[in-house]
Amino acid sequence: MKPPEKFNPVFDKFLLGGLGCGLIVLCILVGGFFFAWQNPPTARTTSTSLAVGNLSTLTPGPSPTALFQFATPTLLPPGFATVTITPVQAGTLAPTSQIPSPVPQFGSSPPTGKIVFTCFIKQIDQICLMNADGSGRKQLTEFEATAFYASLSPDGKQIYFSSRRTGNFDIYSMNIRGKELRRLTGGIGSLYAPERSPTDERIVFTNQTGGKQQIWVMRLDGKNAHPLTEGPEDIDPTYSPNGILIAFASARTGQRQLYVMERDGSEVHQLTNLPDMGGRSSWSPGGRQLTFYAGPIGDRNIYVINADGTGLVRLTNGGDNLGPSWSPDGEWIAFTSFRDGNNEIYILRPDGTGVTRLTANSISDWQPRWGR
Repeated sequence: MKPPEKFNPVFDKFLLGGLGCGLIVLCILVGGFFFAWQNPPTARTTSTSLAVGNLSTLTPGPSPTALFQFATPTLLPPGFATVTITPVQAGTLAPTSQIPSPVPQFGSSPPTGKIVFTCFIKQIDQICLMNADGSGRKQLTEFEATAFYASLSPDGKQIYFSSRRTGNFDIYSMNIRGKELRRLTGGIGSLYAPERSPTDERIVFTNQTGGKQQIWVMRLDGKNAHPLTEGPEDIDPTYSPNGILIAFASARTGQRQLYVMERDGSEVHQLTNLPDMGGRSSWSPGGRQLTFYAGPIGDRNIYVINADGTGLVRLTNGGDNLGPSWSPDGEWIAFTSFRDGNNEIYILRPDGTGVTRLTANSISDWQPRWGR
């Protein structure tokens, strides 16, 4: 049998001492962990004392716009801004996006008043209204049949237009809120392009009846309707600012041209001698000029001419433009254009500068008529 090992006092003291130190260190670590768990670290803060009502010691943070760096807007097309957006991460954003401005920019002399126009909604022409700068667009009618050829009364409070909501094209009126709808005619033909006289209670319009198109006039209540011309194709009448003359388009000599006559239908004068003259025209506020459109379909342009037939000037060059209407202050002309692949409403200066688009929709906006 192997005898038991002898007790070594030196070794045993060393061993016991090491175990004791380890136990002490372990207790310190456990205690430190428990203290840290009970007392989590907090962010370092700096206190600032402010007197009530005194905010001058506050340092403002960055403005919201300073958080995004955009390129300077560029009008392309006129009235619309191109904004370059730098992508945060590859594939997150397109490098460049074209964002239309909510309201086109006009500088120091923005257009004023209202523009009534035809808007093609759910496959039906309706009457819409907007501010002359393109803002505040509102649909006024929601008929199940065509409503178009609208115009504003001289005071800007009433709208006159043509609609076949009862089966035949008749003339209606309503206020600029789209309320108080009234049918003014019935049973005298197919009626279009009504416009109220600026000086008396009469409405001039086109009547297609008996195979002819003629200029007719009636009272505001629709009574005493009678023809002013004999046709065979007289369309789109418009009163001069003083109510004495009526301009209209006619094909009485073969090709359609622009004419002017007295308000009773007498003293007819031809103003133009152009191929493919259009229909609607508009007087300048002073009555010295008229604006109209002419040209083949797909290449129609806006023109200005003196009321005596002199001084013909073309304002546009391509884009298929039609239906001009002069602003009440004489500073702008509204018109329809197909230059961007869809009928939209534009304005330009009477000298042809400052072309600006007012509408940008997938639907067609056309037949603008300007009012106060």
